[in-house]
Amino acid sequence: MTELSGGAALPQERRVVTAIPGPKSLELQARRLNAVAGGVGSVLPVFTTRAGGGVIEDVDGNSLIDFGSGIAVTSVGASAEAVVRRASAQLADFTHTCFMVTPYEGYVEVCEQLAELTPGDHAKKSALFNSGAEAVENAVKIARAYTKRQAVVVFDHGYHGRTNLTMALTAKNMPYKHGFGPFAPEVYRVPVAYGYRWPTGPENCGPEAAAQAIDQITKQVGAENVAAIIIEPVLGEGGFIEPAKGFLPAIVKFANDNGIVFVADEIQSGFCRTGQWFACEDEGIVPDLITTAKGIAGGLPLAAVTGRAEIMDAAHPGGLGGTYGGNPVACAGALGAIETMRELDLNAKAKRIEEVMKGRLAAMQEKFGIIGDIRGRGAMIAIELVKDPVTKEPNPEAAGALAKACHAEGVLVLTCGTYGNVLRFLPPLVIGEDLLNEGLDIIEAGFAKL
Repeated sequence: MTELSGGAALPQERRVVTAIPGPKSLELQARRLNAVAGGVGSVLPVFTTRAGGGVIEDVDGNSLIDFGSGIAVTSVGASAEAVVRRASAQLADFTHTCFMVTPYEGYVEVCEQLAELTPGDHAKKSALFNSGAEAVENAVKIARAYTKRQAVVVFDHGYHGRTNLTMALTAKNMPYKHGFGPFAPEVYRVPVAYGYRWPTGPENCGPEAAAQAIDQITKQVGAENVAAIIIEPVLGEGGFIEPAKGFLPAIVKFANDNGIVFVADEIQSGFCRTGQWFACEDEGIVPDLITTAKGIAGGLPLAAVTGRAEIMDAAHPGGLGGTYGGNPVACAGALGAIETMRELDLNAKAKRIEEVMKGRLAAMQEKFGIIGDIRGRGAMIAIELVKDPVTKEPNPEAAGALAKACHAEGVLVLTCGTYGNVLRFLPPLVIGEDLLNEGLDIIEAGFAKL
């Protein structure tokens, strides 16, 4: 199977011809260390020349199986035909005018698509930005303008970005917040329904965690002071935590009852990643505002806040925007990505990836006691590694060692989690099943070596 990649066929195969990273990558890494700020890290310093379908090709001629999708971005592949076609045509017409100076149809069309695809049949409007953090930050601005309140409630293990406000919203200190304070005020953190680690067991987690969160908000903040409650329907960087059933509906009801804007941060989980257009659909959640980025535009920088028209219109004219927000080339890419998702039924593909991965991972869990939990939905799957399945003590060393072993064999995997002990799998939704299984073979061999 080959992937049309910028007009050239990219063989869909794993190929390891040098050590990883190879000599040319090491040469480029030396140049990078001289020129690029040290604070910008890389999971694996192999330098990419081409990518598409389920593979990444590097400067040394290695072809790696991609279980990362650039952190859930290239869901349609890193060079999807419709994205390349539409973005190339737009590049030839104009690269930029600034929508706030002279607008263009692509921006409007993306907003129309978002109104159609996001949950709920109410009137919706959108505003477009460049990054997920920008989208979250603007969702807070909009919620504050609408409610005339200031407090924002977020959750344990949540991740929302790297700007000052979104660092405040993010739970994890290293590497996101350490040394970068002081942070924006009026941010309050409450418990989330982390079933695997809930003291009274996953079966009690949803209602108990919701009751705890609501109690804390009521006592410590006051519901009447809260502008927005923000949560990822599947928590990303925090470890692909699916809040236990019943938790999200209870939080939404509390928000609705108290005039609080409920914001679903779908930046990592949106656009077919979990086998639904948006992860919040799983329990029938209809958010007031929804933030999107990552998978929206096939790898081009674009983000959005979409929500109830009356909330979105609360900000005064000129209060939202940014020079590059809704760039015309990125909008064209988004329309190409959405076209691809519809045509290839990538929700069905994500569900099939889940079926294959969870089946294989469950078999591994029976063999290897360090796999404490398997979780996630669609092509957003994770395993949590522990030192002991009874105590559930986190095992970040094993996660790091396993990732390293996979990288050496030509499979790109990512780690995450508050404790650094979670391996997360985010393959492109267009990956071939043969590549998917080959990648899982290598993960299994890595466990056997551990």
